[in-house]
Amino acid sequence: MKITVIGAGAIGGMLGARLALSGNDVTFVEKNAVHADAIRSQGFIIETDGEEVVAKNVAVTDDLRTPGPQDLVIVAVKAHQIPSLFPDMKALLGPSTIVMTVQNGVPWWYFQKLGGKYDGRSLRSVDPDGTLEANIPADRIVGCVVYPAAEITKPGFVHVVEGNRFSVGELDGAKTERVENLAKMLIEAGFKSFVLEDIRAEIWLKLWGNLSFNPISALTGATLAGICRDPLTRELAANMMREAQTIGEKLGIVFRHTIEKRIAGAEGVGEHKTSMLQDVEAGRRLEIDALIGAVVELGQLTETPTPHIDSVYACVKLLDATLAAKSQPREPALNAH
Repeated sequence: MKITVIGAGAIGGMLGARLALSGNDVTFVEKNAVHADAIRSQGFIIETDGEEVVAKNVAVTDDLRTPGPQDLVIVAVKAHQIPSLFPDMKALLGPSTIVMTVQNGVPWWYFQKLGGKYDGRSLRSVDPDGTLEANIPADRIVGCVVYPAAEITKPGFVHVVEGNRFSVGELDGAKTERVENLAKMLIEAGFKSFVLEDIRAEIWLKLWGNLSFNPISALTGATLAGICRDPLTRELAANMMREAQTIGEKLGIVFRHTIEKRIAGAEGVGEHKTSMLQDVEAGRRLEIDALIGAVVELGQLTETPTPHIDSVYACVKLLDATLAAKSQPREPALNAH
């Protein structure tokens, strides 16, 4: 299969490298020149539990127009970076190209092919002018929920902290041949993958942690374990999750775990820096609106008060503006979850 991975960060990197090692034709589109040169010269190295694998049979370019039409395009940049991909991304799209999104947070396509009273509604927090909705038809999209925690520790090298599951699902919940084949391909590459009948319910389960742990870590400098072991930040995260759960349930989501179980799972990951904290330390723009701003918007839509989420959102937005004022220009981001 011909695959282009847009963004050779931690998640895009581990996906693309393992897909290449399992026999697929993989091209990375990566704007960070130092990182791209390292991949070209040494291959992409993935380290898990002290063991390394190297994918040398990958191509790297900084131009979306170079690879040509693909069978699969994996969009592995941060949510706020996606609009900048147009119009060049159109060169990757053939008649049957699948676009798999692996962003954290609420995706721009959340209400597309949903059915019910909100079907087709736009999310302005993540797609302010409708660019994404207009340029990526919903019929091309397969959703993916990312579970691994990983980080780029040096150019061309990703350290996997924990996890290897990438579950996928059609936006309307159908078990199509293409989504079944996509899950099978991920399994053949060494990942755990399941076809989900309700991709949005799984998005909310992941979002519980992203909307709370990410901004709290960015504001405090604490790891997942640190946040969960401190009584005050643990309770703050729980309160944010309670508000989010109320929103999700109003949108028809059934949460299959408790908040305490979700927090315990995060604590079990250990001294891991969230992607937002990694971005703070690297001086990169923060991924805020898909993780938090969209939840605020959904709270307004469903008439749900979100005082804890609103407060943290305000603080982390100001943090991002402060960082931007201190460190212009910023380096192209390396995606991590």
